Amino acid sequence: MMNVDDQNSITAYAPASIGNVSLGFDLLGAALAPLDGSRLGDEVTIQKAAEFSLSVEGRFAHKLPADPKTNIVYRCYQAFSAKLGERGQTAQTVHMTLAKNLPIGSGLGSSASSIVAALHGLNDFHGQPFSQSELLLLMGELEGQISGSVHYDNVAPCYVGGLTLMNSHSNQIALSLPVFENWYWVVCYSGISVSTAEARNILPKHVDMSKTIEFGQQLAVFVDACYRQDEELAAAVMNDVLAEPYRKSLLPYFDQSREYAIDNGGLAFGISGSGPTVFAVCNELTHAENIQRWLNEHYIQNDNGFSHICKIDKQGAMTA
Repeated sequence: MMNVDDQNSITAYAPASIGNVSLGFDLLGAALAPLDGSRLGDEVTIQKAAEFSLSVEGRFAHKLPADPKTNIVYRCYQAFSAKLGERGQTAQTVHMTLAKNLPIGSGLGSSASSIVAALHGLNDFHGQPFSQSELLLLMGELEGQISGSVHYDNVAPCYVGGLTLMNSHSNQIALSLPVFENWYWVVCYSGISVSTAEARNILPKHVDMSKTIEFGQQLAVFVDACYRQDEELAAAVMNDVLAEPYRKSLLPYFDQSREYAIDNGGLAFGISGSGPTVFAVCNELTHAENIQRWLNEHYIQNDNGFSHICKIDKQGAMTA
């Protein structure tokens, strides 16, 4: 337990994440750590202050609403303060600075990163009054305010790190799966935005029994392959039968990008979350670098786009 009186300032970082990981709609998520050591995620700095205030900076700050009270970080402070109040405790008045480094509507867990950085930072700043599971529940609630439904495939890996499988049958919401240490994850954001609500509205309201069975089989086989470290089988079932057939229409050059990646050493290729970010999995760095170059030239649509070669971030959120 930290001594709250010693805390004058703290900065929390929360990594970007891949939701769904193709075959695990709303059930699988992976945290990302770029190979070059850069931070792909949002940061929130918390400082003692006479009254609450919030400022925003960073590459994508201009994409956020001008009114701080509409910012999800402000809502995080309100929710955290309310939870403390239920325990008869009072939150400190602070100034919070959000460094918005992830693009909104990118499919990289942008809102989740802000939420996780804010709540993880607030929890550490106040001496960790809430457990990991309590804080994760609160993160899911706040994510649901943005996406329209509570799901953890971004907030969970962003918070705890690694490759996570969502669980609704116990207090342990996120189950950590073994990862393939030799896998490289190429992520490429095209520069356009796709809202989670729009990406969900394009999906069918009902799914055929055959697709449901295929989805369940793929997820089960993938989990088994992770534990047995059978990368060939794991990669073979990384195919989205539920969302990708519909969502890919929102992503220019998706089919061409998939074809190039698979023909040039990619083990799997898919949409990160709701898109437009795509990802390719490779087991050789040279293949990853080649696919990244092609995506930079063909998939990126404007100056907002970018790409990274990543490994799985096993640490998740951190504070300094």
